[in-house]
Amino acid sequence: MDLVEFNAAPADRLRPELASCCDVPRWVDGILVKRPYGDRSVLTAVADQLARELDSSEVDRALRAHPRIGDRPQGAGTEAAWSRTEQSGVGDDLGVREALAEGNRLYEDRFGRVFLICATGLSAAQMLGSLQERLTNDDAAEAVVVHEELRKIALLRLHKLVTA
Repeated sequence: MDLVEFNAAPADRLRPELASCCDVPRWVDGILVKRPYGDRSVLTAVADQLARELDSSEVDRALRAHPRIGDRPQGAGTEAAWSRTEQSGVGDDLGVREALAEGNRLYEDRFGRVFLICATGLSAAQMLGSLQERLTNDDAAEAVVVHEELRKIALLRLHKLVTA
């Protein structure tokens, strides 16, 4: 949809679409309440600021909507389709998929949440390298990285939702 459609659409129609970008009600509602937007840069700036303000429980909530890197997201919904496209760099190499699966397991054991990375444009090797590097982070440093990755994904998906 374009920005005119976005501004005019009923909030109930947009709410699930925005939740596909970032499944945090406060983020979604914050974007909706500021409508109408004069241009996409203002929409992006509002969404960016709201994403930066997410607290740890909201980040955890949003993470529950994200599949593991290397898993093939199922379903026909917007979020599953976006995840499949975003993770297209994983490819079909069984060795890489196994390494990512093991890395995901180690990460989840270490941090208690899914490994999140803005995978768009990254190769499987880059994703795996980042996963391995981030396993060395302490909890506080990793929380900052996860928040930033979530913010990048939310803005990327919002851009896909509201086209020029």
